[in-house]
Amino acid sequence: MNAVDQDTARPPSPSERYRAVRRHSEALIDGLSAEDCLLQSMPEASPLKWHLAHTSWFFETFVLERALADHAPFRPDYRMLFNSYYVGVGERMPRPERGMLSRPPLDEVLAYRGWIDQRVLALLDSAAGADWRELIELGLQHEQQHQELMLTDLKHHFWRNPLHPAYRPAPAAADPAAGPLEFIDYAGGLVEIGHGGQLRPGSDFSFDNERPVHRCWLAPYALASRLVCNAEYLEFMRDGGYARPELWLSDGWEACRRGQWQAPLYWQPAEGHGGWRLFTLHGDELLPPDRPVCHLSYYEADAYARWAGARLPTEAEWEHAARLASAGAEPAPLQLFGRAWQWTASAYLPYPGFRPDAGAVGEYNGKFMIDQMVLRGSSVFTPPGHARPGYRNFFPAATRWQCSGLRLARDPG
Repeated sequence: MNAVDQDTARPPSPSERYRAVRRHSEALIDGLSAEDCLLQSMPEASPLKWHLAHTSWFFETFVLERALADHAPFRPDYRMLFNSYYVGVGERMPRPERGMLSRPPLDEVLAYRGWIDQRVLALLDSAAGADWRELIELGLQHEQQHQELMLTDLKHHFWRNPLHPAYRPAPAAADPAAGPLEFIDYAGGLVEIGHGGQLRPGSDFSFDNERPVHRCWLAPYALASRLVCNAEYLEFMRDGGYARPELWLSDGWEACRRGQWQAPLYWQPAEGHGGWRLFTLHGDELLPPDRPVCHLSYYEADAYARWAGARLPTEAEWEHAARLASAGAEPAPLQLFGRAWQWTASAYLPYPGFRPDAGAVGEYNGKFMIDQMVLRGSSVFTPPGHARPGYRNFFPAATRWQCSGLRLARDPG
C-alpha cells in the first residue's frame, strides 16, 4: 500500500494533522525574504510574519495557558503584539501598524512557532490530550483561514510594488474552457441549513457561526451551472457597466465613484487580448477569458447580476444546492469550490438559536455580525480540506482584495 492509499484508508491522528497544518503555513513563505514577510500594503492586510506569529499566539493563549498550570510565556510582550481583536484577552497592536514590527525578526517568530509546536504536541500525546483536541482543532481551522489570508495579503503587497514581482512560477496547465452558462432549477421547499453534527477533529468541524442546523423555506429558484468568467464580465464593462448608476446600489455607486473603479482589482489596461492584463501571484499575464472573474466587491457582483437580468443567490439557496451536489444529485453546479468565493445576497447574521463559543474565543465570529455580506464556497487560495457546504465566509461589501467572484441566480419563469 502506498502513502496515498494509507492516507485514504486512515485519517490522520491529531498529532499528524497538527504537524501537517503547521508545516503548510511555513511552506507558504518558502522563497520569500524577511522583507517580503514584513510588507503591509494597506490596513486591511497583515504582514506574513504577523500571520505566522498570530496563529501561534492563538495556541498559546487559548490552549497552553489554560491546559498547563506551569506555563510560562515565550515572551510576555507577544500577548499584546500578536493579539488580533480579542478584547477579552487584553491590549492589541493596532491593525494598521502591524507592518511596523521589524522586531521581533522573522527568525525569532519561526523559533516561537517551534516552541509552541513542541508544547502542543506534548499536550496532544499526554493523558490530558483528548480534553483539548476540540480547541486545538479550532486553532488549526483558524490557522487554515490565515493561510488563505497570507496569499491574498501577499498578492496585494506585491501588487503595490511597481515591479509586480511573482511569488511562484505559473502552473503549466491552461484554464479549461468555460463552456455554456446554464441554469439549474431547484424546487425549494422546507430545507435544513447549517451544521448539526458533533465535532470530530479533521472530519466534521464547524465554526459556531455555522450552527445550529435549522429549517428555512425556499421558493423555487435556479442557480447558474458555473461562475461568471472574465470574458462575460468584460462584456458588462464594454456595455458601460461602471458608468450606469441604475445598475448599482446607492452605497455601491458611491464606492465605485470614490475608488474610481473601472474594472476588477488587479486588471490593467493593455494591448490586445480584450485590452486587459491581469496581475496574479505568478506575475502579470494576458487576461484569461475563460477563468472565473474574481477580486470583485459585493457591489460589482450585484451590479453585474442586475445587468445580466439575474440576481445573486441567497446563502441558503447556495448551501441547499451544494448539499444536493455533495450527495450526488444531477445535474450539479460546477466550480462550487476551489476557484473563487461567491458573493451571496445574504447579510452576515446569526442563525436562529446561535450561541457563540464560551469565553474570549467566542469573539471569533459573532461580534462581526453587522455590515458584512456572506460569501460561500472557497477559492484557489483555500488550503486543501478546509472547504465545506456550510462554511460562511464574510466581508464588508466594498472588499475587493479577497478572491471573490460571483454565481448568478434567478427566479423561475
